[in-house]
Amino acid sequence: MNIDGLEIKWLGHSAIKIISKTSKIYIDPFQIKKEYHDADYILITHPHYDHCSLEDLQKIVKDGTKIIMQADCQSKILRLNNKIDMQIISLGEKKAFDSFEIQAIPAYNIGKEFHSKEQEWLGYIIKIQGKRIYHAGDTDLIPEMENLNVDIALLPVSGKYTMNAEEAAQAAEKIKTKLAIPMHYASIIGTEDDADKFISLCKEKGINSQKLFKE
Repeated sequence: MNIDGLEIKWLGHSAIKIISKTSKIYIDPFQIKKEYHDADYILITHPHYDHCSLEDLQKIVKDGTKIIMQADCQSKILRLNNKIDMQIISLGEKKAFDSFEIQAIPAYNIGKEFHSKEQEWLGYIIKIQGKRIYHAGDTDLIPEMENLNVDIALLPVSGKYTMNAEEAAQAAEKIKTKLAIPMHYASIIGTEDDADKFISLCKEKGINSQKLFKE
């Protein structure tokens, strides 16, 4: 999907690739099909294997890649042999890079033990080329989503470990996003039906939404 010269690709599950005029940014790379070695930046939300995958990082890093991560991911990332720049980001913190800015947003479960609030795992808001893109990470519908006011929201829809389609549609409404995109499905958990249901529910709420075809 191309929006005003900003390309957004869904690589499956919660893996996203953003290509701007100057940078290639990956978020939570997992089950990457090719050897790209083109990542300028990688954002990792939390240490679970399907979000912080050493095997997949090795397919995309190059010398000079900057990996921005929550602190619990560090022990895995240290195993990479490439000349990379590792940076820890904490909840609520902002970081500015050459052509974009990021902010670490809470991501957690309510009434489930998979992603507790105490672990301070993350979602991200990326401000790039005049757009605000929200990658929610593994999360339920949480109060911190209120009025985030983003242009694009990438939201998990598979249920169990995250929001289901109904909750994700409510999140899209709460966030006040201009475009909602489903993720975290058609891999470990969740199906195309979950994404389709999310799209349908967003339509009922008057929210612009779109599925991305897996690259």
